Amino acid sequence: MRFPSRPPAPRGAEFLERLRENVLVADGAMGTEIYEHGVFINQSFDVLCLTRPELILEIHRAYLAAGADLLETNTFGANRARLLGHGLEERVVDINRAGVALAREVATGAAFVGGSIGPVGVKGQVAGDYSPGDLQAIFAEQAAALLEAGVDVFVIETIPALAEMTAALEAVRGLDSSVPIVALMTFNDDGQTQAGDTPEEVVSHLARAGADVVGANCSVGPKPMLDCLMRMHVGAGLPLAAMPNAGLPQSVEGRLMYMASPEYFGKYAKRFVQAGVRLLGGCCGTTPSHVRQIKLAVSGIVPGVSQGTGFEIDGPAPLAAIEPARTGRKSDLALRLERGEFVTSIELTPPVSADLSALVEAVHDIQAAGVDAVNIPEYARISPRVTPLAIARVIREEVPIETIIHYCCRDRNLYGMQADLMAAHALDVRNILVITGDPPKAGEYAVPTAVFDVDSIGLVRVVSGLNRGLDAAGKETGVPLDLHVGVGFNPGAIDRGRELERFRRKVAAGAEFAMSQPVFDVRHLETFLAELGDQTIPILVGILPLYSHRNAEFLHNEIPGMSIPAGVRERMRGVTSQATAMAEGVKIAREALEAARSLPAVRGAYLMPPFGRHALALEVLDGLHGPS
Repeated sequence: MRFPSRPPAPRGAEFLERLRENVLVADGAMGTEIYEHGVFINQSFDVLCLTRPELILEIHRAYLAAGADLLETNTFGANRARLLGHGLEERVVDINRAGVALAREVATGAAFVGGSIGPVGVKGQVAGDYSPGDLQAIFAEQAAALLEAGVDVFVIETIPALAEMTAALEAVRGLDSSVPIVALMTFNDDGQTQAGDTPEEVVSHLARAGADVVGANCSVGPKPMLDCLMRMHVGAGLPLAAMPNAGLPQSVEGRLMYMASPEYFGKYAKRFVQAGVRLLGGCCGTTPSHVRQIKLAVSGIVPGVSQGTGFEIDGPAPLAAIEPARTGRKSDLALRLERGEFVTSIELTPPVSADLSALVEAVHDIQAAGVDAVNIPEYARISPRVTPLAIARVIREEVPIETIIHYCCRDRNLYGMQADLMAAHALDVRNILVITGDPPKAGEYAVPTAVFDVDSIGLVRVVSGLNRGLDAAGKETGVPLDLHVGVGFNPGAIDRGRELERFRRKVAAGAEFAMSQPVFDVRHLETFLAELGDQTIPILVGILPLYSHRNAEFLHNEIPGMSIPAGVRERMRGVTSQATAMAEGVKIAREALEAARSLPAVRGAYLMPPFGRHALALEVLDGLHGPS
């Protein structure tokens, strides 16, 4: 095999950043798949990187197709002590370099490559015949070969004793302190390692010893491993990882079979995430089918947003045989944005009742004033409202104007969301603003709940897949959708770095336009766009005409993501009557809009009138419909 003269730059920092925001999925068992291809267990599986590279490539490809974000190299037993039994002790470097090259050939940037380092002793046994110095030298030789070949992260796994794990960590850290280390101990049914270490002792020790991610793998199935991880979570200051076996093997017609089904694995996957796990894969007995179920169950959950469990689609969107429609063909709004026209839209809140007559009348006024579209948001408070999709359809039947419906991830599971998106296409409602959504606010119902199966990034990927004729599971839907998908962003976010990163990921996921939170100080938007660099989608700036000083203070202090500068609030404080307050609010909004229009990326305005007073929005837009 030919090796690249210089391996690609490792992506360790990106790996850790992704773990902070998402649940990543690791692949499953390599040995199980090799055995299923007819290789006897008395042979070295690691040397197959040299002797049967196509088999290893085939297994890697199957796991990547199943949704794995991390591909581990076929080097679990490729240390000098383990290879000695096969007469391969002088091939340590060759085997490990080949293992990395094969994984990289498949990953191609779509997945991280983890350098697998297993124990020195036979599986499940403490390597008592080796001194700490011997152990460290053995691990260092293998780690150096993996590092030279360009792994993104080390996965030190199935280690039965803290002493052996410590030697491995010291060996790797002695070579390179920047490459992340996932440190996985193996526990028995009694919740202790073979050496008698408890989960609490393990997590405390590994955090001090230099691991970046800690957890457990092998030996047991999902339930006992979950018990260990829950104990680890109590004292963990690091991300947790879990890679259980597919249960315990049973003898079936003379063969040892792992009996835990992929569906069973998927159910437990959600529980692992609730226990704090951020990297989740499989060990002995798990297959691409198990990994696919893990991906469906947890990929895309936003850690910390909700205590519920569910789905996110993270990682590369599946390729489809059907190319999506060009953006400009999806809707009139999309075509105007593609042409570089400046577009305008006004938000109308869904009414309390099912009577939409007043709302439709307001839309007639808005359309007559030359506005291009109306936005229909989701309603955050827990009280029944007509859905934005239904309102949009009624509007399209009554008024010749574009609609943009807001679609949040709070109220429906992944199946329901896909059904709604297909319904939107069928009803000719094509402009969709995808947002994660705020937690529900208490209303008349005693226990408001939220789903949050996906966040906005995950749902944009779902929409992109549907536009290619594939659902979230990668199955063909028969007809590709033509949805024009937008996303929200907050240019004044306190953590601007995180907001910028999420914006970039939304664009990468398939977003075609973006709408900002209300902008009062255009310098925030200008700075955000400058740091964003060459963004590739049109921006609709959010503009909110204030109604009163009390309105300004409420929005600033009690609405998530809303920030109104002190100077603007002082201007609203200085007015003497309701009429002058409204006039001042319109003036402030128009100033912000005029300033924002000078920014090249801003291709439209999205007005949010308070209390549904669309006349205020029309006042802001009066005279601003000429070219920017």
